[in-house]
Order: sequence, then structure tokens, then C-alpha cells
Amino acid sequence: MSISRDFPSVDHVALGAIGEPGKRVFLIQARYLGDLVTLKVEKAQVAALVRHLGELIQELPRPGHLEEPSDLIVPYVIAWVVGSISISYTEGVDQVHLNLEEIATDDSEPSTLQIGLSREQSAEIAIQGMRLVEAGRPPCPLCGYPLDPNGHACPRTNGHRAPAL
Repeated sequence: MSISRDFPSVDHVALGAIGEPGKRVFLIQARYLGDLVTLKVEKAQVAALVRHLGELIQELPRPGHLEEPSDLIVPYVIAWVVGSISISYTEGVDQVHLNLEEIATDDSEPSTLQIGLSREQSAEIAIQGMRLVEAGRPPCPLCGYPLDPNGHACPRTNGHRAPAL
């Protein structure tokens, strides 16, 4: 069932992760007029979101005072899994828009969520997302894939000695 929501200016937005590095589930959460939505995202999506938000924020006037990024509100229910994220900026209202779309699973239209953020909120979640990504497993110096404590099957070594932590 397709559910589309528009949160024109949220009073809460957070990125978070649950679980141990290597087995974490990443979440994005937004609240508008008491309606709380929590969505599952991939670590790579968080990393890309952080990178693009950072680039966008650098092109805009400097944000005002930044608060410590918000934590996830618990309890929560994951509404759906995000397939794609796009970012846009509306100069007239000085607002960053995140457009999230569900992974299509059947013939129905995917659910969507549009989140309107201030420059400050955008900077706060960019910081929060960077912290989450950096808190994970370190990257392999050869291929960039995450390293496990026992190493990994690095494609750059053609199956030979696997790099380890």
C-alpha cells in the first residue's frame, strides 16, 4: 500500500543506527505535527546523503547556531525501506528538501516522504550521519570495503592474504 507524506518543516529529524558495527540497521526519523515516521536506510545511503548535504551546505549562507543532533525517538516502528533519496533546495523559503522513496516491491506505487529542513537541521543531520558512518568498521586500505576483525575476502588480492584489522 502506497503512503505519501509531506512534512514541510519538521520539528524533529534524526539519523541513527542500532546494533553492532557490521550488523547495524540505519534509520532516518522525522516528525511533523506529532506524526513520527521512521524509515530504514542503508549505510551507503547515509554516507551519500552526508556527502551531498555537506556540499550543498557549503554553497549556502552559513547556518545559524547548531544544536547537538537529535537522537532517535523510541519506541518506533519502521514504516518502510528507503530505495532512493534526492536532495533539493528552495531559495525562496531557505529550505532543504529530502525526498525519500520506498523500494518498489510489487505493482503498487512506492511510498514517499518529503522532509523540509532548515539549513541548521541539514547541518546537524550531516554531522550526525558522518559520526554514524565513521563509527563503523574501518575500510580496507586496498579496496575500501569494511574490514572484519579476521580480515575479509578482498577483491584486490585475488583471493590471497586477506587484510585484517
